[in-house]
Amino acid sequence: MALSPQKVRANERIRSAQIRLIGAAGEQFGIVTPQEGLQRAQEAGLDLVEVAAATTPPVCRIMDLGKYLYTLGKKEKESRKKQKVIDIKEVKMTTKIDDHDYQTKLRNARRFIERGDKVKLVVFFRGREIVYVNTGRQLVDRFIQDLADIAVVERNDGLEGKAIQVYLTKGAPVKKKEASSNEPASGNPPPQKTE
Repeated sequence: MALSPQKVRANERIRSAQIRLIGAAGEQFGIVTPQEGLQRAQEAGLDLVEVAAATTPPVCRIMDLGKYLYTLGKKEKESRKKQKVIDIKEVKMTTKIDDHDYQTKLRNARRFIERGDKVKLVVFFRGREIVYVNTGRQLVDRFIQDLADIAVVERNDGLEGKAIQVYLTKGAPVKKKEASSNEPASGNPPPQKTE
């Protein structure tokens, strides 16, 4: 875990009674007082920087503080750059959806999933439509089946209030291995032909 530049302790800010000191070239000086470490750092024209505060005693190194903070900031920026932000896109429909509208919603959901986003499918019931819950479940099953080649169900909340909610994410379903026709089902090898 990299420290943020605001949490780095250096020079006079080190408050421990003793520290384990490492020199600028990596040499070990052993356990010394922070004052002795600071004096050696000033002689070298560098700073005394606490690099491992969780250990007992804390590990401090003689190094250039500005360069250290720059590399910390650069590593933090690089790690943020590599993060993938996954959005949850919502697709809403009712049980009275027309086939053309259904195909449009399906096409949009496919595009979202291929892009790497998650899709939240919501089939909601207005007023007395709640008596057609089975129709809503069939619609959800049809939607899941139509996206089965690229998406899997991550979470199926079922009916909550007046809506059915299902979360879909990218991934192909795991296919079961089928026994090939030329191998016996018992697992024994086929008999050898003798001539």
